[in-house]
Amino acid sequence: MNHRPRRLLVTGGAGFIGANFVHHWLAGHRDDRLLVLDALTYAGNLRSLQPVADDPRLRFVKGSICDTELVEQLLREERIDTLVHFAAESHVDRSITGPDAFIDTNVVGTHSLLKAARSVWLGQNRVEAHHFHHVSTDEVYGTLAPTDPPFAETTPYAPNSPYSASKAASDHLVRAYHHTYGLRTTTSNCSNNYGPYHFPEKLIPLCLINILFGRPLPIYGDGQQIRDWLYVTDHCRGIEAVIERGQLGETYNIGGNNEKSNLEVVTTLCTLLDQAFAANPELAVRFPDAPAARGLASRTLITHVQDRAGHDRRYAIDARKIEQALQFRPLESFESGIARTVTWYLDHQAWWREVMDGSYRDWIQRQYG
Repeated sequence: MNHRPRRLLVTGGAGFIGANFVHHWLAGHRDDRLLVLDALTYAGNLRSLQPVADDPRLRFVKGSICDTELVEQLLREERIDTLVHFAAESHVDRSITGPDAFIDTNVVGTHSLLKAARSVWLGQNRVEAHHFHHVSTDEVYGTLAPTDPPFAETTPYAPNSPYSASKAASDHLVRAYHHTYGLRTTTSNCSNNYGPYHFPEKLIPLCLINILFGRPLPIYGDGQQIRDWLYVTDHCRGIEAVIERGQLGETYNIGGNNEKSNLEVVTTLCTLLDQAFAANPELAVRFPDAPAARGLASRTLITHVQDRAGHDRRYAIDARKIEQALQFRPLESFESGIARTVTWYLDHQAWWREVMDGSYRDWIQRQYG
């Protein structure tokens, strides 16, 4: 299938991956229009869109994907032909302590979007050239033993957390709307993302910022949980390939080909920041509590804590389908991607300080009430 989107609705476009997708799409598609719908909950940050805020091709609407009437209105008003669905509750730890929000957003919210898309695109004024792309996770497949083959698109679903269970349910709903109603859909399941605009509750930005402030680096259990790490811009490129060339009704795994243990990831961060402080004395002035500012190794902050409930041991992606069918491969190695990430966080201190102290929330309240 060759689908050429012109007018896109991006849900969750102020979140981590969604904001990166907005930047990526606007940079590469000069004639397209983007409408971002985001509820601006705790992980949604309008500051992440600030570099493109004045772009006339971009419109932002604060609202919930559970508001089906609003979604229908926006689809008609903006004559949307492509819906890219990022909006989700996504932190496993939060899903363990508060699963209700994950069911509301990830399951009910996705169904709300599907209902709206069906009503507008398959209703009385049928829109033949439409596309609903659903962004999901490799966590729906469960966990792998050290010698198990990586997750393929044919791997049975076996979610182990409320988060992954809610995403699995949403995947099934998207599939059902394609097979039952003929909605033109695709789904992508990605591995762990990292890069710019990543909310600081996740492993890489959390540990990076903790190093700068000389705080402990919490590592669950023995730290040997393995993930496949995907640089966020590569993920955006993969989604772009699926939207433009993917087969309708199909699922595509998008991976980074970078299996690393959590401990290895954090140790790499420690090394990169030690090197950055050695190369740039100004960093010691900006971050005097960092170990490297005091002549110590950052890895001295590593602290092993009790493992979380139901912690999956290993994720790995078999990405041969998207490589062979759509000629997509990630451009960044883990080494190049993590170096870019460290540089971005050092250069964008104002962004993550606002996220941490809540000042961006105050600004959103003033802007939107």
